[in-house]
Amino acid sequence: MSIWSLDLGSHNSAVARWNGELGRPEMLHLSEISRREEQDREIEVKFSIPSVVYALKPETFKDRLGQWSPVAKRFFLGRQAYIGRQALDRDQNHRTPELATAFKPFLLRDHFRTLARLGGKALTARDVTRLYLRELLAEIKRQTGERIRHLAVGTPVDCYEPYRAQLKHIGAGLGISRMQFVDEPVAAALGYGISAGHRKPVLVIDFGAGTLDLAIITMGAEQVAEGHCSVLAKSGAAVGGNHVDSWLLELFCEQKAFNLDPAADMDTMWWYRAMMAEARAVKERLFLEEETYFYMEPPESLHQFEALLRAQGRDLKSPLPIRRDELTQLLTRKGLYRMMNEQIDIVLEQAAAKGASPDRVSEVLMVGGSTLLPGIYPLLEKRFGRDKVRAWQPFHAVAYGAAAFASGVFDKSDFITHDYAVRTYNPKTHDPEHQLIIPRGTPFPTKPDFWKRRFTPTCALGEPESIFKLIICELGGKNHLEQEFVWDPDGRLHALGQDNAGDEVIIPLNEDNPTLGYMDPPHAPSDRAARLEISFGVNEDRRLIASVYDLKTRKHLMKAEAIVRIL
Repeated sequence: MSIWSLDLGSHNSAVARWNGELGRPEMLHLSEISRREEQDREIEVKFSIPSVVYALKPETFKDRLGQWSPVAKRFFLGRQAYIGRQALDRDQNHRTPELATAFKPFLLRDHFRTLARLGGKALTARDVTRLYLRELLAEIKRQTGERIRHLAVGTPVDCYEPYRAQLKHIGAGLGISRMQFVDEPVAAALGYGISAGHRKPVLVIDFGAGTLDLAIITMGAEQVAEGHCSVLAKSGAAVGGNHVDSWLLELFCEQKAFNLDPAADMDTMWWYRAMMAEARAVKERLFLEEETYFYMEPPESLHQFEALLRAQGRDLKSPLPIRRDELTQLLTRKGLYRMMNEQIDIVLEQAAAKGASPDRVSEVLMVGGSTLLPGIYPLLEKRFGRDKVRAWQPFHAVAYGAAAFASGVFDKSDFITHDYAVRTYNPKTHDPEHQLIIPRGTPFPTKPDFWKRRFTPTCALGEPESIFKLIICELGGKNHLEQEFVWDPDGRLHALGQDNAGDEVIIPLNEDNPTLGYMDPPHAPSDRAARLEISFGVNEDRRLIASVYDLKTRKHLMKAEAIVRIL
């Protein structure tokens, strides 16, 4: 029986399955219901399933029979709703009564709230959740041939037991014999390679489509075994990617003289929703591109007369260009970065009041697509340091970690999640090369001589060499089965994954201080014999330690000294 996990999000959800052969989770792409992939789109959306339901009336005997509880536990007969992208396509931006969105917050706090109507019947948040899970499980069965019986679900840290009870009851009615729950911050930590028993405070920043949530947690081994964590601090704000989309659309309407008030009429409402989707696409392209365009545009009948007068002299015919720096300026004007800093200050102060000073925060985890907005990573890097910020899988961390939790591998020791290498130079071409010293997946702490080699100083200038320098590099882009994100030394975001597995981003970590020792006497250019023996390992604080032994003088230039902290 396979082990599955679900990251049930307010706006997008994701499913993962534990792959026992690989010893790791794998994301599941459901082609019929996942977000539509656009041509040349660099942000991979094939694992994101919109948390949207379009309810259907039972039309056939099979549809009605499929609603009977004894049958629902064993078979998926008929169709009771469209979900995900199919639901959005069915609705076509009209927001018909049969459509329900963002049902998770209501299931958390008010599961009797009516979210949709099917004929004369009101559908509560609980009804909508059941329809979503039912059709999700049915789609997985159609695509993989597997009926899910064991499912781990990520849950918010502030959810009450009735939320879990509701999901468990719904799951049991759909044939799930074992449903486990894991706090979403714990799942994110496990997904980013942090093991159970990591007792140092971890800051989890969950920045999604609708909200910004921050929590500082600690993870005792016994707590994690039950799917829980200790929350030292928690705060949040009602801002997310949807708000950024609306700000971009406001900018578009101002520049192009449009009035898209969704309350005006049905046609305007349709165009408003269509242009919100276009604004989201513009925003996501600007994650990776310096400039893009609003390619879609409403009809001229929606131009606003007063705005047209103000726009005299502008080019209203060509697509509107938007630069990344313009988006950054927009986010600054709207106070997004100020709000992020304020929320960080709040949780750090709360944690400090409980004895956890800000410098004790050991890791910063970025969860949710809005963490990819320009300026967010640099803000966190500046406040906490690059070596603490884990940011490479904001879309998958919770689903990954929930699958690892359900599989039981969460109790393994901590391990290194990226590849690390030393930079050397080809003696003939003088081109830089990179020798792998710490591969991803290495458990730590390691032996001090985990990697050992002998070196001959290059004496690149043809003069005797007395200073031994070595650049340590983080390698991004190798061995990625799903998309990951890397920020290069200049702060630019790169999307790396199986479709561009040949790409590699190399990040020097110690360029400001590459010296690993002084040779006395200096090494002569004519001496081709190995002069130094270099060893690398990783200590318990996840710091790369180096030992440098001078073979000529039989002295250590450096012995098990920490060089850089690695992820």
